[in-house]
Amino acid sequence: MDETVTPTGIEVSNKDQVLEITWSDGKVSRYPLYGLRANCPCVMCRGGHGSMGDFEPEAFFEETPPRIEIRNIEQVGNHAIKITWGDGHNSGMYQWKTLRWLDPENHKE
Repeated sequence: MDETVTPTGIEVSNKDQVLEITWSDGKVSRYPLYGLRANCPCVMCRGGHGSMGDFEPEAFFEETPPRIEIRNIEQVGNHAIKITWGDGHNSGMYQWKTLRWLDPENHKE
């Protein structure tokens, strides 16, 4: 990803179970909440420091995912967001480059 591409808008719909990011190059990414939660980038969720870059994009295509809620989103510097999930978990920092790579459109079969 071009490092100059950054979000210009972020919207959450717990009702529709989606987080939508509009990027500065005009692309719009729609992330099912279950897939985002399953791909939390924190060391605990990834299973240790050695697995920090290992993600599961297939989680975005779960046919009957459990309902997930986002309580809050905070920007972290100019490179990431921190999501507080309905289960209280909030230690993952989702970097822009990781979110752009995780875009479900990039992983369709």
